[in-house]
Amino acid sequence: MALLDGNALAGRLDDLLGWDATGSEVRCTHCGLRGLLATAAVYASAMGAVVRCRSCDAVLLTVVDAPDGRSWLGMPGLSAMELRRG
Repeated sequence: MALLDGNALAGRLDDLLGWDATGSEVRCTHCGLRGLLATAAVYASAMGAVVRCRSCDAVLLTVVDAPDGRSWLGMPGLSAMELRRG
């Protein structure tokens, strides 16, 4: 599994959410670290990605892609995510 930063998810999150969330501030549920999603640690494979906190290594977000075109987005370790309008 390749270790990348959150910017590696820009296109995938845009596909799933309709906007690039990597510029959003997020807060880790486990340690409280706040920062841009772009700075998180991303472990990517052909099946999807696991996003981990750079401070405590907790799982922040998961993306799983099925061969039939379905995807699952989980955010178990985020207590908050900034959403920008307009």
